[in-house]
Amino acid sequence: MEVEEKEKSKGGRPRGFDRDKAVDIAMRLFWRHGYEGVSIAELTKAIGIAAPSLYAAFGSKEELFAAALARYEQDSAAFDLSKLRGAKSLSQAVRLLLEASIDAVTSPKRERGCMISSGLIACHPDHQALADDLGRRRDAMRKAIGAALRPWVDEKEAQRIARHLAAVMQGISIQARDGASSVELREIVDEVVAGLATRPAAAVSARHRASRSRSN
Repeated sequence: MEVEEKEKSKGGRPRGFDRDKAVDIAMRLFWRHGYEGVSIAELTKAIGIAAPSLYAAFGSKEELFAAALARYEQDSAAFDLSKLRGAKSLSQAVRLLLEASIDAVTSPKRERGCMISSGLIACHPDHQALADDLGRRRDAMRKAIGAALRPWVDEKEAQRIARHLAAVMQGISIQARDGASSVELREIVDEVVAGLATRPAAAVSARHRASRSRSN
């Protein structure tokens, strides 16, 4: 997976350098191997430019990782919460969320797993700022899931369920990287959905209670 070799300009950067394609290549490498699992030499070889040109184009490996992460979030199909808007129940919403996550982390057109979940868990102290940024992104995802569940449960319960679902999705990502199939992972969805039946009845939101009353 390399940028096509073209006539080189000074510094080793090909004429007509395609920045978007370079970010896509870097994204795939970081997604597959994690931030610390990809060297500058591997990046320059895959992209087809010399190290000075990579630094001239992106500033640093850290900035290239940030660009790759932004591209991943932009293109990610795993976290499209708009799919939940048509759900008729909490159970259906949770099923839609987890099945979309499984499809994304097992798609043959994509790398296995989730770049945000596993791209930088353990790291050298010099890279702690990047790890903290990914942690904030995971936390934002969890909060967004909670907000998406508010039509069916109150705020406290929505965030409790969201934390559980975020943990499940991260586990799904790791198991997908380890080779678990889509069929195997969907068994987890059935277990999670079945467990929702045991949630406290008091957690049902006032808005949802009112909606049910009107429908009756």
